[in-house]
Amino acid sequence: MLTQSSTRVLEPADLGAALAVLESAPVENAFVAARVQLAGLDPWRLGGEMWGWYSDGHLTSLCYSGANLVPICATPEAVRAFADRARRTGRRCSSIVGPAGPTAQLWRLLEPGWGPARDVRAHQPLMVTEQASTTVRADPLVRRVRKDEMDVIMPACVAMFTEEVGVSPLAADGGLLYQARVAELVGSGRSFARIEDGKVLFKAEIGAATRQACQIQGVWVAPEHRGKGLSETGMAAVLKYALADVAPVVSLYVNDYNKPARAAYRRVGFEEVGAFMSVLF
Repeated sequence: MLTQSSTRVLEPADLGAALAVLESAPVENAFVAARVQLAGLDPWRLGGEMWGWYSDGHLTSLCYSGANLVPICATPEAVRAFADRARRTGRRCSSIVGPAGPTAQLWRLLEPGWGPARDVRAHQPLMVTEQASTTVRADPLVRRVRKDEMDVIMPACVAMFTEEVGVSPLAADGGLLYQARVAELVGSGRSFARIEDGKVLFKAEIGAATRQACQIQGVWVAPEHRGKGLSETGMAAVLKYALADVAPVVSLYVNDYNKPARAAYRRVGFEEVGAFMSVLF
């Protein structure tokens, strides 16, 4: 334990203290908490470093530094310390993402050296529910994607990613890492779709999952089927699976300008409880 306010790279022995911080805000921290619960704090297994901020000798804030830079329960003092460390190490991430307040502060400090960003999404509503929809009937044709359906689901995943992020996930390495991630979600039973005649009409995944909360991601409807309510009935179906099989609280976050999606999720039963922010490079 440090005896003053300071930041350092956490080690495997710090796992218990890190989990205590992550579990203090289980919905906001689901993405990173899921990785840490699975991989621990070893950088090789975790896919990045976990930085810790100690205040009066106690670990109070974290920052995950990997493919994403993610401030966690970060106080203003912690954010300044994380920004100093990030400037020293240089930008290795493809995005900064996290709760809107700390992420905005972190970006203000890093932008002079790391900017310009390709896109800044300053307000992405965080939406949460703890019960299955009482107003929207779950689509009975939405089901788990089978392992032998990777060739069917991959084009839909690529289309969703490209629409959402603005670049293809196949650009960097031919899609090897992205295909491995999709295969992981399919293999773990967390990929869902409505498939008819070999084509995906609707799809979504439970991307992060802990004992306390899980996060739905990658919601996509085939362009020719949009406007038919498939996003609502499909989400209602995925929500039922998530609550029954994964966690007692289900969350997602959405771009604030995507008003149709926000309205659809509200009709399913999700409520806005906060906001995330994403900086894309």
